Amino acid sequence: MSRVLLFTGKGGVGKTTLSAATAASLAAHGRKALVVSTDPAHSLGDALDVRLGAEPSEVDGSGGLFACQIDPRGLVDEAWGELRGHLRTVLAGAGVDELDAEELTVLPGVEELLALAEVRRLAASGPWEVVVVDCGPTAETLRLLSLPEAFAGYLERLFPTHRRVVRGLLAGVAGTGTVEKWDATADALSRLAERLDALRSMLADPSSCSVRLVLTPERVVAAETRRTLTALALQGIRVDSVIANRLVPSPGAARGAAATWLRTRRQEQDAVLAELTGIGEIRTVDHRASEPVGVPALLEVAEQLYGDSDPLPGSAVSESMLEVSGSGRGLDARYSLRIALPLNDDTELDLARVGDDLALTVDGRRRLVALPSLLRRCIVTGAEMDSGGVTVGFRPDPSLWR
Repeated sequence: MSRVLLFTGKGGVGKTTLSAATAASLAAHGRKALVVSTDPAHSLGDALDVRLGAEPSEVDGSGGLFACQIDPRGLVDEAWGELRGHLRTVLAGAGVDELDAEELTVLPGVEELLALAEVRRLAASGPWEVVVVDCGPTAETLRLLSLPEAFAGYLERLFPTHRRVVRGLLAGVAGTGTVEKWDATADALSRLAERLDALRSMLADPSSCSVRLVLTPERVVAAETRRTLTALALQGIRVDSVIANRLVPSPGAARGAAATWLRTRRQEQDAVLAELTGIGEIRTVDHRASEPVGVPALLEVAEQLYGDSDPLPGSAVSESMLEVSGSGRGLDARYSLRIALPLNDDTELDLARVGDDLALTVDGRRRLVALPSLLRRCIVTGAEMDSGGVTVGFRPDPSLWR
């Protein structure tokens, strides 16, 4: 399985250039690298100055750098069309109106989901050591990365894995023929579920996949970057680097109106970066007089970005998102659940208990956190928030200890 690096950021910050530069640098250092675009507004070919298709092709003749632009529409026609046909047949046979069956099988986000599945397929089957992904803008990427879990839940609710129950239901309302059609559909759904599980495993494994956030030193962009860091942590996805692009070069001791403008602008940018505390090292790239197009120019960008260091960090050990502590015995015990998340002073946070899960909503994004077995027989006593996360208090539920 190749290592996957996902580049994202607010639209227009230069993520396509930096993802292409990273892939070119990896290839120049002797690694086989594939750079892939899932951004609907493909511009990867323009950055590399080559024509790209849906299948990987060699870029520079070195045998190390390959690129492609994924065609989500083609993936839908190829992979989803047949399954949709199966589902329409089964639903119609079970008495669902033809128009309703058509609407039920148009699942939201399927194009983006299949694009992400294609990235995983390329990472699992190709000869590349690294797959660098030029993702869409931040909002689209967050939606994309949450799709495997959301889609799996939708699939489970619509078509439960308890096939025998569904077979019995269909047999009662539609006869044996529909049950046979369900078997074929259920097999296709099982294969799709396996792909979803594989996607979720890849995204949650820091040794297999990580995100690099690209920003420009502007307050609006920096604020979005902070929210993105929190949202990715909420989904259990690791960010291994933050890159500040297009810093105005320092004019040094030069004088004149132009030098004054450059010095003032750079001071403003440095102040924005100084406010991004607590997120680790921020790599920087200067704004260039000419647009970096083609492999030689991209390698110059990569040299400033990475210097002599390896563009691909070693496999990192991910910190646990959940940590339980406590003391006491029986009904007198008190426990704390620490949920590690980068939070801001203006973060909107909501917690709710949903069965054996804790529903955590941060700035409108919700995730169900499965409670450790120790806490499932407890009730929530309160919660405190700080910049590093949330601490939730628990005590045993007397009604469950009788």
